[in-house]
Amino acid sequence: MTDRLDDEDRPQRRDLLRLGGLGLAGAAIVAASAEKAAAQAPRESLLRTVLNRGRLIVGTGSTNAPWHFEDERGQLTGMDIAVAKMLAKGLFDDESKVEFVRQDPAQRIPNINAGRIDCVIQFMTVNPARAQLVNFSRPYYAEGVALLTSPRGRLKTYAELRAAGAQARASVLQNADADNLVKDALPQAQVMQLDTQANVIQALDSNRVDTAVIDLSTVRWLVRRNPDRYLDAGHSYRSQLYSVAVRQNDLDWLTWINTTLNVNMFGHISEAFDGAMREFFGLDPRPRTPGFPPI
Repeated sequence: MTDRLDDEDRPQRRDLLRLGGLGLAGAAIVAASAEKAAAQAPRESLLRTVLNRGRLIVGTGSTNAPWHFEDERGQLTGMDIAVAKMLAKGLFDDESKVEFVRQDPAQRIPNINAGRIDCVIQFMTVNPARAQLVNFSRPYYAEGVALLTSPRGRLKTYAELRAAGAQARASVLQNADADNLVKDALPQAQVMQLDTQANVIQALDSNRVDTAVIDLSTVRWLVRRNPDRYLDAGHSYRSQLYSVAVRQNDLDWLTWINTTLNVNMFGHISEAFDGAMREFFGLDPRPRTPGFPPI
């Protein structure tokens, strides 16, 4: 499946400003075609293969908002999809030149190593075990655990949940670490383990619990879409990193992806990243202050 969006016309002045201090010689380099870039890329690198092919092939999902899901037209959208389009824009100056391969999370690493896809952008958590099998880009999001509450509930904030002690009730997805996950934030709370994330949230909707313990990104998504129904209690913890995953032994491809993410997240072409953070998480970007490099 390929999701295509028409490029917006950009004023000439903006194009000139983006060249900064490169001068005419730099402008010629920036204007180099994908074909010329492909000819200059190392023959053994996937970067050259992708440029020659004329499209990027990305493994992702389609059922997990706000990361990857279908909009009302059946088109893939979400933060992962936005990151993929940033890469396509960097490769071809055309964000539509990306083909999405919908895959089960269990197929993320096998599909990379079998060469079926160029990279995985599918809310993939970085950990040392996985890093033995694939390479990870710089992180594009720091996930965490957070507390979803309701404006109609008796306990709305983290301070109120903590003060309630054993009277606080929390729902969480059933797993071996579920009790600890709740107790890290609410040591005395009553824990209700449920079989699906939907049921975890439904328990809050039906007032059977005071808070649903879920991903921070899900809290932000739900609060942004339904501010009259949900609240962020104001506490997150257990940080983990989401990155683009690529095959090992291809430094040029990994370096190019890292460079493109850095420029989109911290540099002079941050509109797409900033817009995605606002759309899917309701977050305003951090100010980019010239001088010290970003962390």
